[in-house]
Amino acid sequence: MSTPIDLNALKERQKVAWASGDYAVIGTTLQIVGENLAEACDLRCDEEVLDVAAGNGNATLAAARRGCRVLSTDYVAALLERGQDRARAEHLDVTFQVADAEALPFADASFDAVLSTFGVMFAPDQAKAAQELARVCRRGGRIGLANWTPEGFVGQMFKTLGRHLPPPAGAQPPSNWGAEAWLHSHFDERQFLMQVTRRHFNFRYRSAAHFIDIFRHWYGPVHKAFAALPPESGQALEGDLTQLIDGLNRAGPESMVVPSEYLEVVITKR
Repeated sequence: MSTPIDLNALKERQKVAWASGDYAVIGTTLQIVGENLAEACDLRCDEEVLDVAAGNGNATLAAARRGCRVLSTDYVAALLERGQDRARAEHLDVTFQVADAEALPFADASFDAVLSTFGVMFAPDQAKAAQELARVCRRGGRIGLANWTPEGFVGQMFKTLGRHLPPPAGAQPPSNWGAEAWLHSHFDERQFLMQVTRRHFNFRYRSAAHFIDIFRHWYGPVHKAFAALPPESGQALEGDLTQLIDGLNRAGPESMVVPSEYLEVVITKR
């Protein structure tokens, strides 16, 4: 009989991983995803918006630029500090608060829109996180998500990392959130109306080597994977990532443009 996974211990390890490196170096390149999600959710002036697992604030800034009253949350305080810097630079009035996506410290039906771009999908207890998004959203409100798909580049990258550094037994893959069937199973259609659009974000770097260098220094999960592996295993991981990138690169040998599929999800609470 397998031992149940300790989700709290996994969460603490995740916090360390996301606090390592500097996610903002990667996160700022993804800003267009937050802008597109804000438009898909049809955000309006003075709406109360919660950004969950906000990272350095892409959806936060997009909502604030549209005149919303935004509360930006993450369980890693250092990530929120980056979002604060960005909001301050644009003179945007945003509230920042450390909060766990699996136990949001807010009353039921508190927000007109609840957003997360490539954030809540990494919560260890996925069912609990989904319940929390639904709980704090008002009737008539929207839950807006951007989630990497299992088949897309980032989904494949995480599978590659898992082959070299297997996740704890029983851990749920974040890419579950990028599967429509999984989303429908966690957002009951009698209470929610779901709209899903498949989109692509283009990762633009000089080369596979440039991408790997940036991610191994600044992107927490990749940074921690390389740090945990001995040199020979790290070289093997680098080789597999290079092969993956080169196989998807549409820019030819002189540059790197790799499309990564994600789901843009708008769930309206009835």
